[in-house]
Amino acid sequence: MYAVIKSGGKQYRVAEGDTLKLEKLPVEEGQEISFDEVLMVADGDNVQVGTPTLAGCRVSATTVEPAGRHPKIKILKFRRRKHHMKRMGHRQWYSEVKITGIHLAAA
Repeated sequence: MYAVIKSGGKQYRVAEGDTLKLEKLPVEEGQEISFDEVLMVADGDNVQVGTPTLAGCRVSATTVEPAGRHPKIKILKFRRRKHHMKRMGHRQWYSEVKITGIHLAAA
């Protein structure tokens, strides 16, 4: 069984036991989180698609690492023949979570 959830403006395909890095969330380590924006749930041939979300479905997770940073992305802006070059870098914050369960709506 897997689900597609929305978090931080992005969509993620998750299954129970998966560990993923999401946009930074205001949580502490070991804290339980619930994602209510479930876009799709698939269990074998049984697929439920929301319009846009499934009412009553949720995905629960616990935080593994509350705040970390991705590797640095190097940005180089260069204009030829203009004696202009600008170097920048960026490290995005993330929260690492482990999916503990996918809960379907009561039928």
